[in-house]
Amino acid sequence: MRTVDTVNDAPTAKTLAELRASGHRQRGVKEEIRENLLAALRDGRDAWPGIVGFDATVLPQLERALIAGHDVVLLGERGQGKTRLLRTLAGLLDEWTPVIDGSELGEHPYEPITPESRRRAEELGDDLPVAWRHRSERYAEKLATPDTSVGDLIGDVDPVKVADGRSLGDPETIHFGLVPRAHRGIVAVNELPDLAERIQVALLNVMEERDIQVRGYTLRLPLDVLLVATANPEDYTNRGRIITPLKDRFGAEVRTHYPLDVGQEVTLVRQEANLTAEVGDELLEVLARFVRNLRESSAIDQRSGVSARFAVAAAETVAASALRRSALTGEEPAVARPVDLESVPAVLRGKLEFESGEEGRETEHLTYLLRRSLAETARAHLAGIDLRPLVDAVADGHLVATGERVPGAEVLAALPELPVLHEVAARLRVTTGDSLADAPAGRIASAVEFALESLYLARKVAKDAHDGEVVYGP
Repeated sequence: MRTVDTVNDAPTAKTLAELRASGHRQRGVKEEIRENLLAALRDGRDAWPGIVGFDATVLPQLERALIAGHDVVLLGERGQGKTRLLRTLAGLLDEWTPVIDGSELGEHPYEPITPESRRRAEELGDDLPVAWRHRSERYAEKLATPDTSVGDLIGDVDPVKVADGRSLGDPETIHFGLVPRAHRGIVAVNELPDLAERIQVALLNVMEERDIQVRGYTLRLPLDVLLVATANPEDYTNRGRIITPLKDRFGAEVRTHYPLDVGQEVTLVRQEANLTAEVGDELLEVLARFVRNLRESSAIDQRSGVSARFAVAAAETVAASALRRSALTGEEPAVARPVDLESVPAVLRGKLEFESGEEGRETEHLTYLLRRSLAETARAHLAGIDLRPLVDAVADGHLVATGERVPGAEVLAALPELPVLHEVAARLRVTTGDSLADAPAGRIASAVEFALESLYLARKVAKDAHDGEVVYGP
């Protein structure tokens, strides 16, 4: 489940005098993140809610970079959770921070940096109004696209302010871009290599000198920002690259990766997928193994990668298939069964990049890997169970039909009472005792189908598919 950030009430100080009286201490954003991260580590709190599979690899590297006060670029293939990881950084900021009320850049009341805020601070003194900004407002994210301009990131002259009567040389005619508006916060640039090289140059001063330049204005703003970015390895040589001076200014480059084992993949899918029907852990494990087999397949373009979003979309597709059957048959609750896995290759084929020479064989290849994944999962869960009574029952004429219009009760009615079905159901955690009556028919049918499909893949029973219906026979 996703972690929801509980919002507490903001502090009550409303003026500069009240803020000083409260004992508030000003900290730079990198110091703030460092101290809050160290406090979380000391207390044993999870500083990275919702991040799966990075505990022993990516997170220690990222934590060292943040403690060192470095700007960071996350490098990895698509769908490895880079953006999700960057968004959790906001949780390391103080929940509330004071700003000069009405200031364009959210400046700290102790340290105004724009001409307008300095003028107000001089005029109002201790009566300078203070507002409080939540940490969720201190994280700014920009997807780098080729049409991104310097004005978008840094700023430009605002013709409306000029038309209002200000002179063209007045610094207050500047319309600030994303980076200065993130002053005292975090700026995340997604897909940094897609940013035109001349635009990347505009970030050099931000990262080293911590100031900005706009169209030759003699304006120096001591910005306080943490700059983080994401990039795909192939982007360095294909669509674009991070220019050398900019790469040099990032203090740390951290490599991300896909989940290292099946358990992590299942946890990630369970956490991220919006499942509209009940999907058992064994089916999610089939999909997790399927994705891992795709990542090792020579038919798939591994430079593009197989995103974790593929596994999430596959699980949602399987759940949708089960919900559709529930609507057609009236069976409740809606429970996914192995027959629903057949919807995955056709629906999600377009999310993968195949190697040249595989044209026309895409669905065949996906179907083969999906069946292989189910066989691997069956071996892992049903090892040691003697399924011969089930094979014998099918051989004796108890044909089992399933499909998108076949409710679970009909699947179970096709078979006699067999003790082995109790073993299968218990092994797949459908039931906890000897009785199958306590579990919905759909869950038991899913376990029975799982056993039958594993027998078919082991060539112990036959399977005939026609017009959306599957029949297991001798």
